[in-house]
Amino acid sequence: MIREYTDIDLTPRNSFRVRQRAARLVEFDTADDLRSLFADGGPARWTVLSGGNNILFTRDYDGVLLTPVACGIETLDDDGRTALVRVDAGVEWDDLVEWAVARGLWGIENLSLIPGKAGAAPVQNIGAYGCEAKDAIERVHLFRTDTLREETLEAAACRFGYRESIFKHELRGRAVITAIEIRLSHTAAPKLGYGDVEREVAARGGATLRNIREAITAIRRAKLPDPAERGNAGSFFKNPVVDRAVADALSDSWPDMPRYPAADPSKVKLAAGWLIDRAGMKGYAEGRVGVHERQALGLGNLGGATGGEVIAFARRVQQAVGERFGIAIDTEVNIL
Repeated sequence: MIREYTDIDLTPRNSFRVRQRAARLVEFDTADDLRSLFADGGPARWTVLSGGNNILFTRDYDGVLLTPVACGIETLDDDGRTALVRVDAGVEWDDLVEWAVARGLWGIENLSLIPGKAGAAPVQNIGAYGCEAKDAIERVHLFRTDTLREETLEAAACRFGYRESIFKHELRGRAVITAIEIRLSHTAAPKLGYGDVEREVAARGGATLRNIREAITAIRRAKLPDPAERGNAGSFFKNPVVDRAVADALSDSWPDMPRYPAADPSKVKLAAGWLIDRAGMKGYAEGRVGVHERQALGLGNLGGATGGEVIAFARRVQQAVGERFGIAIDTEVNIL
């Protein structure tokens, strides 16, 4: 079923709480809903607005926003070792994590408390604490707006990378994700490669699914502001991936600089939060926008900021990091 809204206030539909409006917003349940919407060529301009947790509106949107609302979770197969689960695009991601943990299924517990909906997870290849959505995703179901056909992409065809996928590039503006399938395991496989996670889990009595979820939830709540209190999108910047020689040179000057393995062994992933902190920007604010005092990756709307003010402040942070380290940090948030 399609539900339509016109001239809609987007303030409650974006986690930055910027006051912008959209000409039209359509909530949909199924691919058939999308087929009827695009049957006669469809809207000239459109984008998907899921939970509004990874998007920054810098102006009113004069096109159509598509919001998935189907929220089913179905176990397709379970052989006692692993379970294949189909998840509708409108399911809240953290509700899915809780669903899995409650059933003793491993694989996405480190992604606890990441805001947004399941349909957005493959687009951004969401990740945290050594895990990414691609580790669990087996296939993605989508509707092609150019052919009016439903398609299924196997994980290998999704071109997952660090906060990257085919949905941000070749299929951008041509496909709408309707569901994902994820493979979860009944076998314990804790990933505790981050010191704060290991400490929090140990304090709770050991590496059970529930303890890991509670530990990561506690860490994220301690570090990241609640969007209900301060508009934000969680991590605003991506961790930069640089050549190993560049990382080695920086380590010579800053021996305590965190560094992590990258998918390409010739490169190293650096911690953007550490770079922002050491550039003197952690806790810094200008006007109605600021860097969070406990998590330098988070930019916050301190009250009444426009999207333009947020992006201008973000450029200031990028400039400070570039001047200090010669490193460019890119935004994780989608800018409209």
